[in-house]
Amino acid sequence: MAISQEPDKNASLFNFETDYTKGEVIYSVKNLVVYFQLKRKLTSALKHIPPQYVHAIDGISFDVHKKEIFGIVGESGCGKTTTGRTLVKLQDPTSGTLIFKGKNITHLRKGPEMKEFRKKVQMVFQDPYESLNPRFTILSSVEEPLVVNNIGTSPEERELLVERALEDAGLKPASEYITRFPHELSGGQRQRVAIARSIVIRPEFIVADEPISMLDVSIRAGVMNLFLELRDKYNLTFVFITHDIGVARYMSDRIAVMYLGKIVEMGPTEMIIKNPQHPYTRALLSAVPVPDPSYQHGNVLIKGDLPNPINVPTGCRFNPRCLFAVDKCKHAEPLMREVEPGHFVYCHVDLTNVK
Repeated sequence: MAISQEPDKNASLFNFETDYTKGEVIYSVKNLVVYFQLKRKLTSALKHIPPQYVHAIDGISFDVHKKEIFGIVGESGCGKTTTGRTLVKLQDPTSGTLIFKGKNITHLRKGPEMKEFRKKVQMVFQDPYESLNPRFTILSSVEEPLVVNNIGTSPEERELLVERALEDAGLKPASEYITRFPHELSGGQRQRVAIARSIVIRPEFIVADEPISMLDVSIRAGVMNLFLELRDKYNLTFVFITHDIGVARYMSDRIAVMYLGKIVEMGPTEMIIKNPQHPYTRALLSAVPVPDPSYQHGNVLIKGDLPNPINVPTGCRFNPRCLFAVDKCKHAEPLMREVEPGHFVYCHVDLTNVK
């Protein structure tokens, strides 16, 4: 889908690969835009009314480094899942550039190159019951990537690889699970099967899209620790998508806070948690529950609901809900500025001394 659009002038203002980053860049995203065209009525076409688009992602840029867990956090509708799906080529970008291990994959289509890309990049979806075929046994589900990619010289060898992946995902002994069907497992076990399926072909890069949001609170920590163990064991790189900034803090080395298709703040996790510089980030932090009955929560610094992603606000996307908005916020898009080494914010107002 071709859309005439001005490039994001702010996205290239900073080179994110600077002294404070460690390791090689494995995935680079530049000026990524994803729009979805709404269906048009016949009368609209006859009247030459221009089509409307949902602004799912509207010009974002970031780099992900080898063995890093890069968190993307934001409320529902901010574009974080669309970002994840675009990274693994389940969604084509409207414009922008995707570079994986130095190779431009923006326009990669079906063929040998796409098949090779699929071996290196995998995704763990939010709902394991929806992502697993209910008619497949666990063995068949986890074995399928091996069959598609011609890995393993025999069924017996592939079964050994499946069992190893299941045990690495915490399902021990694997022999007790391979003959079962998804409906015979608990939610946590199903998600571990989905994780085993993503690692069975030894990828280098995994997008985890809200992988614990469908799980009981009692087992979330175990699954999060599993991701951290797999990162160290297999030298994996993760993009971890979540709506919970507390989870993002536990999991991520760096985080990007998204709002209505834009990254509004990005940097090392502890920098952002201890010194949030965007009003939206502060609102997310103020909503994090604290397990202490005597703790007094501050006011949630936000008002109203998420604006319509079809008719996005002019100026700063957050200005209709922001308690710190000034007149400039309504008319001019803020530039990305560096508030401390590696910590970038996309805001007109300096909140450094505002508590």
